[in-house]
Amino acid sequence: MADTPNHTDSSAVSFNSTASQVRPTDTPASSSNTTDAGTAREEDQEWQPPTKGPLKTPITRPTKSSKPISPPKLTTEHETKYATVLASVSQWQTLPATTAKNAPQSPIQDHERMFLTRECLLRYLRATKWVTASALTRLQSTLSWRREYGADTFTADYISPENETGKQVLLGYDNDARPCLYLSPGKQNTKMSDRQIHHLCYMLDRTVDMMPPGQESAALLINFKGAASGNVPTIGQARAVLNILQSHNPERLGKALISQLPWYVTTFFKLISGLIDPVTKEKMKFNEDVRNYVPPEQLWNAYAGDLDFVYEHQSYWPAFAAETDRRRQAYRQRWETSGKRIGEYEAYLRGGDHPSLEQVLGEKGSASSLAADKDTDLAAAGVAKMTV
Repeated sequence: MADTPNHTDSSAVSFNSTASQVRPTDTPASSSNTTDAGTAREEDQEWQPPTKGPLKTPITRPTKSSKPISPPKLTTEHETKYATVLASVSQWQTLPATTAKNAPQSPIQDHERMFLTRECLLRYLRATKWVTASALTRLQSTLSWRREYGADTFTADYISPENETGKQVLLGYDNDARPCLYLSPGKQNTKMSDRQIHHLCYMLDRTVDMMPPGQESAALLINFKGAASGNVPTIGQARAVLNILQSHNPERLGKALISQLPWYVTTFFKLISGLIDPVTKEKMKFNEDVRNYVPPEQLWNAYAGDLDFVYEHQSYWPAFAAETDRRRQAYRQRWETSGKRIGEYEAYLRGGDHPSLEQVLGEKGSASSLAADKDTDLAAAGVAKMTV
């Protein structure tokens, strides 16, 4: 793989000063959500589109009618397997620096421990059919891959040139409160490079930033309108993208709504069909009415929605960077405030009403009493508390 690029490339337009001046709408993950008595919180109010001119910045919350799907209740067996994985990752002191065999080890970092939330561990368990050894292997592989790939070093300035035409836009939420990431291959503006794949990795991470409490997955809206045959990815590119999606973002895809496919794109999908996980295939919908999946008021009018949205890079990109930066900062602040625990609840970290792991443990008692109560999930959380 090519060396990690300089992610503060001087050729990129700098948005640092602009982003610092933008104050996006407060979000559920914001620490500034506290309101005076009698004043409704913004996330409790219905989202409204602009009344004067098109929208040019991101949408910060779903419609009130859009609600995340509640996850299925874990069985006793699943709780036990989760407890096993949590207890194991809580002991990690070092991680391989790369995905290469016998790669040198280096200490685990705070942002990597923060990655290991309760829901993250469960996503990897589901993706590996609840085989604990496989889940642990894949978790470690993802963290090593992120180190090797530089995923946590990509900046808005570095990615900015890739998105000047709006070929990837995070805008609004679907009926199940999944953030919608629009992909428009026909707006390709750069030649093939590592940064093109970095762009997708960056946007997927930012899509996660925009998830409301209780949400774990995203909706991809892929429209091939205007895509020339030269803009269709190669098999090698497809493998790289699928590796990011399937291996290192398991259980993150809620829906993939794919439309306006020319014949050569249809042929391409047939060629890579064998590389796509069967569970992923079930989530792919071709040429369906997108209005059935996304509230029309938050669906871009370019995709048959009612939302008047115009992509202007100089307006959207700094507001997008500021909003996602602020959410990440609030997320991390909550994690640090609650004790920097592996196995923390994502709904709490995103600013929801769910208590923190520290609060849950405080209510339930010590790890020994938890074990006596045979509460395997919380007993493992107690192990994490003592070992982190």
